[in-house]
Amino acid sequence: MTAARAVSLALGALMVVSGARAALSAGVEAQTKPAFTQVKWPFAMDQWGLGHAYRCAAETCGVEINVFVRAKIGFCNCSTGVSDDAELDRVGDISLIGDNFTPAYAGEPVKVGWMSGRKRVFDVAPPFAPHRGAMAVAINDKCDVIVATVTSGRDVPPEAQRAAIAFLNTDAVLKWARSELGL
Repeated sequence: MTAARAVSLALGALMVVSGARAALSAGVEAQTKPAFTQVKWPFAMDQWGLGHAYRCAAETCGVEINVFVRAKIGFCNCSTGVSDDAELDRVGDISLIGDNFTPAYAGEPVKVGWMSGRKRVFDVAPPFAPHRGAMAVAINDKCDVIVATVTSGRDVPPEAQRAAIAFLNTDAVLKWARSELGL
């Protein structure tokens, strides 16, 4: 066998192995990607209208994750967007799940699609007994904001936070956001 032929065979084998690894990786990712299903909006109508509600069951996501999302047109600080916790608290929908809540810690920057904003985890006291957590997310496009409230049982663990942000970054949610924002 010539050296050129040996190199060609080695490169071919390497490509097959790389392709198999990529396919296996894609298959594992597809199996572990959370599956959210749309459910009925559970909250009363207010000045912002009804939103969309989604749920990922504990059997699929490891913990039950609920995501409530809606648009608030013209409600965001047009010059700075959702750049600090004060603006997130002002535009967010955390009050949908109760009036007795406190931040668990400072918020963090977040990016969803082409939009930037913040996310922040809260502790929500009874009547959601005995203690429940929630995460507020607000991302903006100019003066308009998309808000999401995420709940997950007694708290919102980091894996639920990541799954919710990943869900907000799906094509279906981003297409809805573009439509709501008139883009």
